[in-house]
Amino acid sequence: MAKIKICGLRRVEDIEMVNTYKPDYGGFIIDFPKSFRSLDIEEVEKLTKQLDPDIISVGVFVNEDNEVIRDLLTRKVIQMAQLHGQETEADIQYLKSFGPIIKAFEIHNEEDLEKAAQSSADYVLLDSGKGSGQTFNWQMIQAMDRAFFLAGGLDETNIEQAIQTVHPYAIDISSGVETNRVKDANKIRMCVQKGRKL
Repeated sequence: MAKIKICGLRRVEDIEMVNTYKPDYGGFIIDFPKSFRSLDIEEVEKLTKQLDPDIISVGVFVNEDNEVIRDLLTRKVIQMAQLHGQETEADIQYLKSFGPIIKAFEIHNEEDLEKAAQSSADYVLLDSGKGSGQTFNWQMIQAMDRAFFLAGGLDETNIEQAIQTVHPYAIDISSGVETNRVKDANKIRMCVQKGRKL
C-alpha cells in the first residue's frame, strides 16, 4: 500500500475534499508566484488549521529562506517541508532539526538518481520536472533502495501501474486530481482508493 499526497491545495473546498477522502499528506505551495496554486503564509495558516489532524501538512518551497521554513515548522503551521530549489546538503541538515524534509529531484538519468539516493533528506521526491504533468521512465528507478515519493503525470488512470512498477513509499499528485485547474473530489477519491488497495 502506497501513501498518498495530494498537492497544490489552495481553497477551503480543497480542504473539505481531502478531509473527506483522507490522503496521508496534503501539500501547500508557499510563496512561489510562478504557480497558480501558490499561497502566501497567511492563507496557508488558515487552511492548515482546517485540515484533518490525521493528514500531514507539507509546505512546498522553491529556494525559500531557511528561516521562513524553520518558522513555519516550529509554529506547526506545516509538519513537513518539501524543497524544490537549489538547497544544499547543509540547508537540508539544518532544516531537518525542525521537522522532516522531502527533497525533490528531477530524474533524467542515472546521475540524477544517484544524487537522490545520497541526499540526507528524510525522503526524496522523484519527478519528471517542476509541475510538468508528465511521467518519466519508471524502469530507471526500480533499483532505488530508499523511501521515495513518486511525482509527475500521475492520475487515476496510471496510479496502480506506478505503484506496482516502482513500489514508491508515496504517490504525489496535483494536476492529476484536477479538472480545469480545480481540485476534483471524484478524482481525489479514486486516487486515494486505488493507492490504498495496492
